[in-house]
Amino acid sequence: MSRRCELTGKAVLSGHKVSHSNHKTKRTFRPNLLQVSLLSEALGRSVRLKVSAHALRSVEHRGGLDAFLTKAADIQLSQGARELKRKIAKAGEQPVERAAS
Repeated sequence: MSRRCELTGKAVLSGHKVSHSNHKTKRTFRPNLLQVSLLSEALGRSVRLKVSAHALRSVEHRGGLDAFLTKAADIQLSQGARELKRKIAKAGEQPVERAAS
């Protein structure tokens, strides 16, 4: 599995570690990835995703996983997140049946 956020596309970056004497050595900057379960209201189930802490804050800010995915561009989402986005859009089109009380 790659070290890439499934929602925002954040990945490993490379750069230099610079010492006090300005000596440069290669290093990597890894994203803060978390394995989380997010609830999809349209699908009525939870979904496990590998997301960055920044993406998790963005999901909460936008009002949940469904709202985040509908506004997100397809190019930055992983293949699994794109399929999830299509399922949510399809579930949102169908009218919800309500029990008569």
